[in-house]
This record gives sequence, C-alpha cells and structure tokens, in this order.
Amino acid sequence: MSTPESRPDPAAKAVDEPAREVGGAIERVIADVPAPRTHAVADAGDAAAKLARAAAQKAAVLSGSLALPPGPLGMLTVLPDLYLIWKVQRQMVADIFALHGRSAELTRTHMLYCLFRHMASHVLRDVAVRTGQRIVVRELSAGALRGVTGKLGVAVTRKLAGTAASRWVPLVGAAAVGAYAYWDTLQVARTARRLLEAPSLDAAETASAPHADGGGTPRLRPAGEK
Repeated sequence: MSTPESRPDPAAKAVDEPAREVGGAIERVIADVPAPRTHAVADAGDAAAKLARAAAQKAAVLSGSLALPPGPLGMLTVLPDLYLIWKVQRQMVADIFALHGRSAELTRTHMLYCLFRHMASHVLRDVAVRTGQRIVVRELSAGALRGVTGKLGVAVTRKLAGTAASRWVPLVGAAAVGAYAYWDTLQVARTARRLLEAPSLDAAETASAPHADGGGTPRLRPAGEK
C-alpha cells in the first residue's frame, strides 16, 4: 500500500516529462557544431552585430509564425519552435566565431554556454571562468554535458510555463513570442561576442606566462564574478 510520501506528485511529473523532452532537444542541437558560412574579416565586431540582427529577425519571424495557431495546437508548437530557433542561433554562433577567425576554438561546450548562459546562468556558472582578460570555457565530458542539458531542460521548461499562455491569444501572442525570440537571439550573440572580445587562446597564454618579477597567472573565478 502506497503512503502519501511514496505517491507520485502530479505537479512534479508535469514538469519532469516536458523537461526531459526539452533537455533532449538541447542535446540534439549541440550534438554537432555547424560549419560556418562566413570567414574572418578585419572589422569582426561590426560584421557580427549585423549578422546578429539578421539572425534575430529570422528567429522572430519563425517564432511568430509558429505561435499563430491558437489553443492546444499553438501549445504543440513550443518544442519544434524552440528547436528551430536554437538551430538558427547555433549557426549564428558558428558564423560569429568565424568572423573573428576563431572557429577552431568552438566546441559543443562553447555552443551550450553561448546559447543558454543568459537564460540559465546558475546552471552554467561553473562552465566558464575568468582568468585575467579572458573567459575560459571548460570543456565538459559527454556525461557532464548530459547532466547540464538535463538541468537546462528543467530551467527552460519552467521559463516556458510563465509565457505559454500568450500562445493561446492569436496575433497578440504571436507578436509577443516573436519579440522575445528576437531579444533572445541578440542575447546569444552578446554572449558569443563577449567570449571573442578577449584575446585569443595563444595571445592569452603569452600574456599570462610568468613574469620576471615572479608574477604568474591570475586566479580563476566564475565568469559572472567581477
């Protein structure tokens, strides 16, 4: 006979199942780092800003269109919507790295950090550390990545729960979701550009080498710490 403590919590189950689906979608979107469609340019900052605005517009149109069906049909578009937008953002990150001539540094962990740092910084707090002028992304093992994507699935699902009601209102809901997708994509670009504004790996290693006065490398601290 089951006790009240041993019975499944319907509320927890309602979050757990969608969270697993979202976590699985995150795993799929970072499974491969796409080939860039850009190349290194002299003014990478301006080029990256233009590219980010174009990607944000594409994400907004895509999200707004998928949000148009009202009622339960609109709710069913949530996960495909997210996955397609993340693919747009994933390509944008790869292109921004290429504009800076640093495609070789882009890994699945970098991609995960860029896509979700603004949405769930508490989950990714220990993924990146600051050392001197650089933000260093720690490469995660396959098992660690699965653990992080699972936590991100919970965080994203809870965030969606607060905004899903807008999808039940045709047109108005579409505009709101599209505007959010635009803003969200710009935040992804901002995170990528912050990583790339720092010196490249070779330059940072040279700058952090021990000096004649006995100074060494600065201490590591979470990237969010000032």
